Amino acid sequence: MGWAEDTGCTPRPPIRPRPASERRVVTVIFLGLLLDLLAFTLLLPLLPGLLESHGRQQDPLYGSWQRGVDWFATAIGMPAEKRYNSVLFGGLIGSAFSLLQFFSAPLTGAASDCLGRRPMMLLSLTGLAISYAVWAASRSFTAFLASRVIGGISKGNVSLSTAIVADLGSPPTRSQGMAVIGVAFSLAFTVGPMLGAFLSVEMVPWISFLFAVSDILFIFFFLPETLPQEKRAPSITLGFHAAANLLSPLALLRFAAVTHSQDPPAEDRLRSLRRLGLVYFLYLFLFSGLEYTLSFLAHQRFQFSSLQQGKMFFFIGLTMATIQGTYARRISPGKEVAAVKRALLLLVPAFLFIGWGHSLPMLGLGLLLYSFAAAVVVPGLSTVVSSYGSPGQKGTIMGILRSLGALGRAVGPMVAASGKCCRLALKACCVPPATTPGCLLCSVLAAEGNGGRNRALKSLGEHLSLPQCTGWLGPRSASLCAPGSFYSPSFSCGS
Repeated sequence: MGWAEDTGCTPRPPIRPRPASERRVVTVIFLGLLLDLLAFTLLLPLLPGLLESHGRQQDPLYGSWQRGVDWFATAIGMPAEKRYNSVLFGGLIGSAFSLLQFFSAPLTGAASDCLGRRPMMLLSLTGLAISYAVWAASRSFTAFLASRVIGGISKGNVSLSTAIVADLGSPPTRSQGMAVIGVAFSLAFTVGPMLGAFLSVEMVPWISFLFAVSDILFIFFFLPETLPQEKRAPSITLGFHAAANLLSPLALLRFAAVTHSQDPPAEDRLRSLRRLGLVYFLYLFLFSGLEYTLSFLAHQRFQFSSLQQGKMFFFIGLTMATIQGTYARRISPGKEVAAVKRALLLLVPAFLFIGWGHSLPMLGLGLLLYSFAAAVVVPGLSTVVSSYGSPGQKGTIMGILRSLGALGRAVGPMVAASGKCCRLALKACCVPPATTPGCLLCSVLAAEGNGGRNRALKSLGEHLSLPQCTGWLGPRSASLCAPGSFYSPSFSCGS
């Protein structure tokens, strides 16, 4: 009888089943995101040659865009050389794709707070599959551009993936989940470009479409809903309250959509969240300038073929996967900000080695440091931000964070590829910002531990030396900046 009483009175273990379920969710998110990113990265080594091919076909829409790019290049004083023009054209395509993500990511995240993560994930993946189908159905530049537009609008699955991980209960699982998302990016950038380099241009869109359809089926059958009905936002109108809060850059930096919610975070938590959002935006603004010009730099400085481009991205992805598997996943909860600071400082030598190196060993060393930073910064910041807000706000918060990143990616390539900074993109790969990203962003992150908004802003001003530089950074910006300022003549775009 005692055995029966023990059996009947034994409490149900409250913790053991949950980690198993959380591990399953993390695994599904990893595999689903990997399929999506493989479809996306197949294009990367083919982009420079693809744009040149469309230019030779004399597509009417391509001609219209080319005339616009030519006008813009003339207006900002870009040298009349084809290689600079192609970088600007590629930067424009990349910026347009990211700008569409900027508009769609917070709306998708807010909708998922009300409707659930799973239906919005399936809707996003369906849009991506349609984008690849449009590209595969036609070889024209018009179809390619239409596919990029549809894909940019539908690219909310990454922010939804981070929101799903943020829904998980235990901080260690959230931290590991964000690192696993980073591993998915790394593996995709390792395998995708290599696979794309071996495939023909005609095969790539069909393979991407196959990956996208497989992703839809996988998510449909294996992804559970992670946001219970009782924790959702009461109505979708609350998530979309004042569209300007989700679409205005200033409102996004203030996280206004969260501030105006029914359960806003405490004031000190909100200030910390805004600082993290600012760092995330500035980092991706600086980082994307190198990211989007790298394939053009390798194509034009080192005459890399599509296969060699694939090997370069394979090296980057393999390094990122190694760092995330051996280092990033083992960062203790609460230590993410310190790890991000160390990674940001590595961007300074990384940008300089890539920009000034005219040998493959120098390029390889720069890419090694670049890959380390990429493996740590975004997963680390995402992990910290995922701890903010109530369960019904996490989709909105992660959507805003993703949108800030998309805005940085939209502006960064155009800045890196335009004007005489286009020459820098090929000769020094945006060296001026390379001299400051670690110090600049760490100065803002310092406020995370030291508290003081004024101190952070003062540090920002010291690094930027804003009062000393009175002119727009254009063709003659060197003459407008006082010696010792951030944009000093020795580092100006005209040098």
